Amino acid sequence: MKASDLFVRCLEEEQIEYVFGVPGEENAEFLLSLDESKKIRFINTRHEQSAAFMADVYGRLTGNPAIALGTLGPGATNLVTGVANANMDRSPMIVLTGQGDIQSQHKESHQIIDVVSMYRPITKWATSIHHEDNIPEVVRKAVRVCRTEKPGAVLVELPEDIAGQEASGEPLTPRRFRRPRPDDTAIGQAFELLRSARRPVIIAGNGTIRRRASSELRRFCERTGIGVISTFMAKGCVDMDADYCLFTIGLQQRDQLSYLVAESDLIITVGYDMAEYPPRLWDGGRRKPNIHIDFMPAEIDAHYHPDVELIGDIAHALELLTERVDREGVPVFDLGRQQETRQVLLADFAEHKDDATDGTIRPQKALWDVRQALGPNDIVLCGVGAHKMWVGRYYHCHEPNTCLISNGFCAMGMPLPGSIAAYLVHPDRNIFVVTGDGDFLMNVHEMETAKRLGAKITAMVWEDHDYGLITWKQQTEFGRHIDMTFGNPNWTQLAESFGWQCEVVHRSRDLRAAIDRGLAHPGPSLLVVPIDYRENLLLTERLGKITGRM
Repeated sequence: MKASDLFVRCLEEEQIEYVFGVPGEENAEFLLSLDESKKIRFINTRHEQSAAFMADVYGRLTGNPAIALGTLGPGATNLVTGVANANMDRSPMIVLTGQGDIQSQHKESHQIIDVVSMYRPITKWATSIHHEDNIPEVVRKAVRVCRTEKPGAVLVELPEDIAGQEASGEPLTPRRFRRPRPDDTAIGQAFELLRSARRPVIIAGNGTIRRRASSELRRFCERTGIGVISTFMAKGCVDMDADYCLFTIGLQQRDQLSYLVAESDLIITVGYDMAEYPPRLWDGGRRKPNIHIDFMPAEIDAHYHPDVELIGDIAHALELLTERVDREGVPVFDLGRQQETRQVLLADFAEHKDDATDGTIRPQKALWDVRQALGPNDIVLCGVGAHKMWVGRYYHCHEPNTCLISNGFCAMGMPLPGSIAAYLVHPDRNIFVVTGDGDFLMNVHEMETAKRLGAKITAMVWEDHDYGLITWKQQTEFGRHIDMTFGNPNWTQLAESFGWQCEVVHRSRDLRAAIDRGLAHPGPSLLVVPIDYRENLLLTERLGKITGRM
């Protein structure tokens, strides 16, 4: 068969469902072969960056890769930001790029650049296919590498002349492997640290929302009562209504949770990822006992030097630790401070729930209404900017993977294209975007894709005509800021031109009803909220400087 046909057959064998991308001359053979597939759907996007963001969100929600497709040269470079975002946010993804023929790659040629070298720093593996019969091995390895912890992106380059060759190979049947379990001795050491502690606390990271980790973390906490503080990307690893849920850390230096961590005498990190929240921001130079539970050994860092490391499947590690607690008894802990902190935060979250302001709407009120309108399994996607800081602190979840935030690479522009992928994965759920005007307009062209696919999504844009987070940080750090304002379109006309429903809401009392109307609309809906970012500096006055990244 033709090499491109073999490539598609290998993807079908791996149960790949979607290819997101933009067609080009050098991936034409592949697309024609893909058109014959009854198992894989091609989603034609308006920009390659959006295709990568869609594959990123698909990977987060399913644990399986989708394909982000681009042609050679500018197609490959346009994919880069979305691919780096997926890789640092630990989303499995396969990037497939076209390339000029093999005989042209040793010299200056139209649109040809060294794509493989360009992708090596932002992927787990990057390779080019130089012989058509190698396709089955390359595809099998690509899927295994991108899925294996910690998951991430893999690049496969398919030159146009190779794609058209006759190939004799056959797809390799996938073989899954069981992840290793932590060492029994290490489990015993961890339990001894746990037994000697009085004020332990858990910091849960990105790894807790993958595999079975969330369910075992909940079981461990229900047995011990130890509180869980999550990073932005670990939201929903425990239910927000559970007494041991202490919400999220990573925003301001004097947040109540920062004090709770400082007062603890044992920190248990579970699925913790330094790319999200570096330990110097919560360690504060105060060395204390630390248990590291993760798929991978701890990264070397002067502020992070665990006493015990439970390396292997996170769910299995927690299960073994819970069994040890059941066998030897629950240690005696002093968790009063933990419960005091939870009550203080709950009161803070609800402070502005009954606002009746006109003209602009407080971030706290907007997020309160969103949370009340959505069910426990509905999905929020958050962009990057000042709104991310508010979502990070004020929006909380019942289930894993119901609040998707870019927090490792922090690339702007993810929520709109990402929401389309979320709709494709979960068409039965409400898909809701919270984004700033700067973030939304970076990939605004995907409004057409959403309409074309009939995606039932609601996008709430917080309008401030400014790159508000940078203004906030400069004002806090330097006492002044440069002019970062910009103009916006007429939102109603923009929405109408793309066939979206649209409402602009100026009064707090009207917001919840507008959210409900957006969710009820059978297609894509835009909700624009003039946001009251005077609250940014008020939050800084209460909680200190921002420590969280964009």
